[in-house]
Amino acid sequence: MQTIPVMQINNEQASNASFPAVRVGAEYIKQEAIAHEMQYHPSASAEEAWEMAARSLVIEKLLASKAEAMGIQGDTVEQRTANLLEQELQLPEIREDDCLRYFEQNKARMVSPKLISLRHILLAAAPDDAVARDQQMQVAKSLLEQLSSNPASFTQLAASYSVCESKHQDGHLGQISRGQTVAEFERQIWNLPIGLHQQPIESRYGYHLVYIDQSEEGEALPYEVAAPKIRQYLQENATRTALRHYLQSLASAAPVLGIDMGQSDSPLMQ
Repeated sequence: MQTIPVMQINNEQASNASFPAVRVGAEYIKQEAIAHEMQYHPSASAEEAWEMAARSLVIEKLLASKAEAMGIQGDTVEQRTANLLEQELQLPEIREDDCLRYFEQNKARMVSPKLISLRHILLAAAPDDAVARDQQMQVAKSLLEQLSSNPASFTQLAASYSVCESKHQDGHLGQISRGQTVAEFERQIWNLPIGLHQQPIESRYGYHLVYIDQSEEGEALPYEVAAPKIRQYLQENATRTALRHYLQSLASAAPVLGIDMGQSDSPLMQ
């Protein structure tokens, strides 16, 4: 899987960059404030980090100004914002037929998680230690040769070589679903066939020798089981949509200049 490199912007880089002035009504957002905020928005480029930081500060300003204008009370900024949104956002009621309709239209997605049961032997090496990683790769290849001719030796080899606590359970990691292991390991094991994988699997921790004991595909869920999560998803989606429209209306009324508010990707939207 290809990943986009993330750039961490420091204040000096941000302050030295040339970006347009950002204004909310008659008040400008200081470039120094945007530069400071950029450190919390690691991105592929300085421009993208600046846009995200500026938009986040604009949203904070819009909501704070609206709360003040309406006399919204709260002990903290976060509480005042929550009280404002609770009063202002017009959220549709999620009805039973909405949930049923979503279920019927997305039946292929309404399945229980796939589960796999596996054993592994972890040969540890730091990600930045090239010598150690090369040595452990050679050990991994040697152990794979032994396992290929004698699969029953997995328990003994796990106890002798693995640095994972699972070595005390014959290398068993148990039954796992997606998201329970580090991403680079999961990507490589998820569609492996039953049995010993003939290549070492690399992760940030070193090299893994993997034996898949069982793989169970997810089963179709009945509506009664899926309904609570469907309702939650529809409610969250409706809230994000309402918040996006609300922020855009505040930005138009202010008005906001210097930043496109069409993409309200503030943490608030999460």
